[in-house]
Amino acid sequence: MYRLARTGGSPELLRRLAQRAEGWAGLVDGDGTVLQAVTGNTRWPGHEAAGLAARAARELTARGAGSYSLDTDACAALLLPLDRTADGRGPVLALVAPKPLPGGLSTLMADAVMPLALSWASESVERKRRRVDLAESRGREAVLHLVMTGQLSIAHQVAGALRPKLPDPVRVCVVECSGGQRDEVARICADASGGRTWIVRCPVYARHLILIAPADDEAEGAESGRSLGPAVAGLVDDCVVGVSEKVRLPDTATAYQQAFHALAVARGLPGRHAGFGAATDPALVVGAAGVRWADALLAPLLTHVPRRSQDPGSQELSATVASWLAFSSHATRHLKIHRNTLAARLKFVGELLGLDLNRVADQAAVDLALRIRATPALHRSGPGSEAVPDDLDTVLRDPGVQDWAAQQLRIVEQAGPTAQETLRTWLRREAQLSPTAAELGISVPGARKRLTRLEALLRRSLLQTPSARHDLWLAFRAVDIAG
Repeated sequence: MYRLARTGGSPELLRRLAQRAEGWAGLVDGDGTVLQAVTGNTRWPGHEAAGLAARAARELTARGAGSYSLDTDACAALLLPLDRTADGRGPVLALVAPKPLPGGLSTLMADAVMPLALSWASESVERKRRRVDLAESRGREAVLHLVMTGQLSIAHQVAGALRPKLPDPVRVCVVECSGGQRDEVARICADASGGRTWIVRCPVYARHLILIAPADDEAEGAESGRSLGPAVAGLVDDCVVGVSEKVRLPDTATAYQQAFHALAVARGLPGRHAGFGAATDPALVVGAAGVRWADALLAPLLTHVPRRSQDPGSQELSATVASWLAFSSHATRHLKIHRNTLAARLKFVGELLGLDLNRVADQAAVDLALRIRATPALHRSGPGSEAVPDDLDTVLRDPGVQDWAAQQLRIVEQAGPTAQETLRTWLRREAQLSPTAAELGISVPGARKRLTRLEALLRRSLLQTPSARHDLWLAFRAVDIAG
């Protein structure tokens, strides 16, 4: 029995008892709740046996007896408590076997009680530990979500119960590791940073860790945000790390996208780590006219009042669209909602804004408007008489935006006409590989390889979200209308 307890725990012990009794074996609570059960005979009606065991457990508790048996015409239930608590509600070993009972069954139960009690106790501790770990993981995930949506006051309050404190300024690292290694890599990252890094298991990608590291590059005794990426890549053989630029804590969402783009570059480098290449956010160069355009475009969404209290309000709808633009269909994992709920919300937002969110052009417009709204209002003036731009093209004609677009496409132009043709076709075909390959006259793997090479060239992620497709569409559109 003790050998079975060491090798298989309580499930293996119960399986042996059920086979010996040619019936049903399980652990039940004092009120008859079945905690764990095994049926040793496939023809045995397990639900009937569980009902008889539950009834016997309630009678055992009511009588306060040290053991109990309950007979019916066809079978018998034998009960022995594992470890009686003060209120008499500890787990009880229950056997339900057809008559006549096999010889020595009571003795076998008595021999199994002690190893079963030890196994159950250790398994209960492990289950509690996993629940605590899950609660902490969900708490850290919630803090990350609050930080990325700009709710810093609440984020600091929740983070106060965990360690370490949220740093400011920060660098965000995205670590991609092989399956099943996240816990071990998280421990390595915590050790490498001296416990100063906020580590979150990515809710969207099962192989990713998100690290919010202090950006004080002069820190001593621990790896800072700049050096953490190379350190982790050196310690773990098969992981890849992307590192963002130094940003303030309110800009963590932008830093995450930077780190994700750097990760796409790092996959093709021998050192398996990369920093984000300097690039200006278009939201910073649109000027006051762009701010007025964004306010006008998003006004129906930002002023929406739900008809029913259970319907999502403007803030929840805005967060849904922002998550979908960043993660595409993976937004269901990020937001913890069903895919039908996501589709219904996106359809409703599209109707509010008068846009088709299935088109990359309209996605790029909404993405730019949301980024403008989220940018610190350094150039946002109060109400005035300035005219609101008629459309996005008017905003893209701004000299600052034209310079930004030329800078974005300079590398594409240097790569030759094939690169530009591939990107333009991919965007025109709504960033779908099959239609892109068909129009280019190549195979789908060939189109994917072209875009993968362009990821390394542009130092941006294209095929995985968050993707640079919206910025590229804006840059191409700005160049086209200027021409």
